[in-house]
Amino acid sequence: MFSVIFPGQGSQMVGMGKELHSKFNFVKNLFKQADDTLNFSISKLILDGPKEELDLTNNTQPAIFLISYSIFSIAKNEFNLDLNKAKYFAGHSLGEYSALSCAGYLNFLDTLKILRIRGDAMQNSVPKGEGGMIAVLGSKIEVIEEILSINKKILKAQIANDNSEGQIVLSGKIEDLEKLTEILKENSIKNIKLPVSAPFHCDMMSNATKIMSNELNKLNFKNGQNKLISNVTANEIKDLEELKFLLIKQIESRVRWRESVINMVENNVNHFIEIGPGKVLSGLVKRINRNVKIDTINNQIDIESLKI
Repeated sequence: MFSVIFPGQGSQMVGMGKELHSKFNFVKNLFKQADDTLNFSISKLILDGPKEELDLTNNTQPAIFLISYSIFSIAKNEFNLDLNKAKYFAGHSLGEYSALSCAGYLNFLDTLKILRIRGDAMQNSVPKGEGGMIAVLGSKIEVIEEILSINKKILKAQIANDNSEGQIVLSGKIEDLEKLTEILKENSIKNIKLPVSAPFHCDMMSNATKIMSNELNKLNFKNGQNKLISNVTANEIKDLEELKFLLIKQIESRVRWRESVINMVENNVNHFIEIGPGKVLSGLVKRINRNVKIDTINNQIDIESLKI
């Protein structure tokens, strides 16, 4: 059995999707619809840059979704690959929206619009320079949880992403992360400051949660074709009400990617297909379980060589 997985922020690159855009009118049409819906040329930004603008959260989120959706659609419509035979669809943070849209829970244009709003809301939830994120490498989640618990009176930070064995991302105020960095060094735990402009997936995102709660409740979700795995619970989402609730909760909650992959494998998934720019999730899955098959689908050759 296979699962289809969709990447999140950090996978973007200028020129992503260029080959499919040049070869397929279907993709050109999706790009044009995106430009018209968002009222600016996200196509030009994706294909030509500049990178600094593409890396802005409110641009990155709809851009990555557009590429993931384009690849998925071409595989399905031009090459007759039935990716909806997957046992599960899952995505990392914004990738969860790619998953639910490709599975048919929300239409393409509504997903583009909500991700533009989500990017704006997350970017502006905290004044610039007030919050940040650090990646912790080579440590176990239980060790980091204990360090945070022991030091909760002198600093406040949260686990934002439990990505894989040995890769954990923390969010918080800059001054708290600086204190935490020293404590981690004292414990011989390697950590790296991430080049992000806001502390995602922590309670500093509360303003974004309010905005997304309001906006998500306006949308017309419908039952999709595939089971979805939630970032918040790492388990299968039961119904549309739970889907909306968890998408709202996701803004401030830990992305439980490691647990999500483990749970899918325990439910007989032995093949993961990453749809979208880059290979970030494929690398994480490999670290979580070396025995599963992994395919990364970025271009036409990848699509043509995929066996499902």
